[in-house]
Amino acid sequence: MSATPPLPTLLVIPTGVGCVVGGYAGDGLPAARLLAAASGCLITHPNVMNGASLYWSDRRIHYVEGWALDRFAAAELALAPVPGRRVGLLLDAGIEPELRARQLQAAEACRATLGLSIGPVVNTEVPLGVGLSLGPSGSSWGTLERPDALLRAGEKLVAAGATAIAAVARFPEDPESEALVAYRAGSGVDALAGAEAVISHLLVRHLGIPCAHAPALAPLPLDPDLDPRAAAEELGHTFLPCVLVGLSRAPDLLPLGPGDVTAGGWPGRPERWPAGRFGPGQELTRAGGVLEASSLGAVVAPAGALGGEAVLACAARGVPLIAVAGNACLLQVSGEALGLEVISANSYAEAAGLVLALREGLDPAMLRRPLRRLE
Repeated sequence: MSATPPLPTLLVIPTGVGCVVGGYAGDGLPAARLLAAASGCLITHPNVMNGASLYWSDRRIHYVEGWALDRFAAAELALAPVPGRRVGLLLDAGIEPELRARQLQAAEACRATLGLSIGPVVNTEVPLGVGLSLGPSGSSWGTLERPDALLRAGEKLVAAGATAIAAVARFPEDPESEALVAYRAGSGVDALAGAEAVISHLLVRHLGIPCAHAPALAPLPLDPDLDPRAAAEELGHTFLPCVLVGLSRAPDLLPLGPGDVTAGGWPGRPERWPAGRFGPGQELTRAGGVLEASSLGAVVAPAGALGGEAVLACAARGVPLIAVAGNACLLQVSGEALGLEVISANSYAEAAGLVLALREGLDPAMLRRPLRRLE
């Protein structure tokens, strides 16, 4: 008897909006692992997978930066699995010498211990000047004084042969801030997430290769009452290992259609077009298989955060939308508010059961009681 083919599933947990699950460093990983087992193929973004010094490598999980994830869901990009990557390291000139050495040691450890291909290393010409802020809703946001320096450093890495980029920028610090104290206690928002998204979005959109970011920060004083979800961020001197592991097998980003997905094109990168379109589960187990949005069989997102581009693009095509009520956040953008038909789940464990039902060809409504009569 042949195995049930994968049901490609998109997992979206918005960053910087205080999600109960996935709002911290890597605390969405257990949910991602369970959904990967249920679906056989999970596409998600770095902040779900990044646990600072902790990580989990799973070939069923495709690590796709947020901007590229939106373009994939909108059917503007396809994803092509790769056996491995050469990850270039981009360091902010604003990082102090000792903290810079810690980032390099983390990269060396991943080379020597995990066998990853890392390098070259490029420093930005000037400090990037990261700024942090909160929006009216309380969600985190950020600014960059020198995006031009970031993009030039990325171009140098691509020219030197890097096929993915791990960026490390110096972030401002305020250990006594109310926001950080609340975050460490388990009730706040990740103040770094918005600025991190700005950096990775800029790089991926400009270069067309997988990129992710790790902030450079000094270690915090010991907090005996630390929330378990915040603990992964306090284990060492750097957040870089999880980014290097995630990028080491992140899929290729292949533009679809006659034009490029960016206004200015992707410098130094030849265009490669997939051979054809595939249905749910097809080609995913073959070497060189290409995954497109048309292959998606489900999308999973917090019930109050359904207004993102990726979720709406999937909903417009009729992809089953599983809304997880148990993952509360600052947002209140529900299926009811948007007029979307959703399949409700109280937890990610329930969501995984619903994904498995869809994979097996079962109508999830038949698993609930009472059953409605046919009209």
